[in-house]
Amino acid sequence: MNITAKTILLDGSSLQYKQVLEVAYGKPGRPNLALSQEAQRKVARAADAVQTLLKRGTIAYGITTGFGAFKDRAIPLDQVEQLQRNIILSHAVGTGNKFDTATTRAIMLIRANTLARGHSGIRLATLQLLLDMLNAGIHPLIPEKGSLGASGDLAPLAHMSLVVIGEGQAEYQGEILPGIEALKRASLKPVTLAAKEGLALTNGTSVMCAVGVLQTARAEQMSQVADIAGCLSLEALHGTELAYDERIHNLRPFPRQQDCAVYLRKLLQGSQFTRDHNSLDVQDAYTLRCIPQVHGAVRDAIAYARWVFEIELNAVTDNPLIFIDNDTNEINVLSGGNFHGEPLAIAMDYLAFSMSELGNISERRIMRLTDECSNTHVLPAFLTRAGGLNSGFMILQYTAAALASENKVLSHPASVDTIPTSANVEDHVSMGMTAALKLVSILNNVEHILSIELMAAAQGIDFRRTHGIFAAGDRARLGNGTSAAYEIIRQYIPFIEVDSFMAGYVEKVHELISSQELTSAVNVRLSTIDAS
Repeated sequence: MNITAKTILLDGSSLQYKQVLEVAYGKPGRPNLALSQEAQRKVARAADAVQTLLKRGTIAYGITTGFGAFKDRAIPLDQVEQLQRNIILSHAVGTGNKFDTATTRAIMLIRANTLARGHSGIRLATLQLLLDMLNAGIHPLIPEKGSLGASGDLAPLAHMSLVVIGEGQAEYQGEILPGIEALKRASLKPVTLAAKEGLALTNGTSVMCAVGVLQTARAEQMSQVADIAGCLSLEALHGTELAYDERIHNLRPFPRQQDCAVYLRKLLQGSQFTRDHNSLDVQDAYTLRCIPQVHGAVRDAIAYARWVFEIELNAVTDNPLIFIDNDTNEINVLSGGNFHGEPLAIAMDYLAFSMSELGNISERRIMRLTDECSNTHVLPAFLTRAGGLNSGFMILQYTAAALASENKVLSHPASVDTIPTSANVEDHVSMGMTAALKLVSILNNVEHILSIELMAAAQGIDFRRTHGIFAAGDRARLGNGTSAAYEIIRQYIPFIEVDSFMAGYVEKVHELISSQELTSAVNVRLSTIDAS
């Protein structure tokens, strides 16, 4: 076992959320993966128990019987290994786009961790090959679609497992190769599956869990971007931060609403672009005034999703499960339903429609930035001086509206749907993978909506600062946090004086969001101020 300073020891019980991100994205560097000594002992013990059951002639689901509706078909001992190979081959029928490398790595890691718990009956050699593939950078090509979320993610996990037996395709060092060739180039060999192993590899929630973890982390970062964009829009619109006063939020003490208000105040501290408290214009439109209430509620959904996925990371989700009494060595094989993805499906649906709301309120702020009547002529129509000849930001708001509307359609919960399968034996499913894929699409849309808002807000700031639309003056300063956001945007995106090719600018801001360059710049600025 190659233990390095960056080794993560898997034991099935202590995998951390941040470790999944490290393994998936390789930042700051991909850690090495190995099994703990205790995990090795438990895995070997459960594998031995499976062999004991075979010698006894015990009837056990998926070990000496067929699968699903074939649960009552006994399998002769001389066909047990073929049974396990067959489940991989027959179940690898996914369709659609392939998961990206980060998601694939997270899938493999989470599957390995649940097997490391020692209740699945897989052999050490088979589990070790999965870890060796991760360490070597062999990434099976796994289609996104085909899972009902119960009995877990059968089809996508079967595609992952194809490479374990030398079948399928994998990406290795930038090439798409047959699975057997990828293993060969990394000096690895496929395995011949023993009893229970094919079922252990394919039965569980590892795919939807992997997508959920990565997208929840993405949502956390996007929530911060939304706060930054909202504050920059407030400054561009000459709004007031009075609605973020601590006293207001103490009277409705939702913790994450309060946290959001604290962060907004930090972002805006020192701003000369906000409206004086003694102004006759005493309050702003809801999209500015209610940011803590709306963004705070979204933070609640993100926190709930993270709670769910942190539990699932160390859950055993295949079936049947093997239990060995420590005192008597009695072996029990119990059939249950831990593969059912309902907890994850509901969490991802909750997160999906909550993130849609983040896009909705952002799009409404974009509307306010571009509609001179709505912003009471603080800013020119569509953020351009020569309106008519130039359309300015007119169609950017259209795009944001289209994305927000698409999100409303995508927000229909997948978890309220079900369809019976396997001759009505598997008669209720979670549709968790559908919830996961919809969540990805919604987050993609919200990131682009926020990109447009940041562009529009920066344009509005420049009008107020430079073009005399509102007498802020050249020396007027933005808030402690919003100034850093404005500066990083202006490093890449110029003030739009006349109509230009705007799509490239939107994609550049999107890159600043997805790479976390924007939030990092803001965090560094706020940390520097806090330390001074």
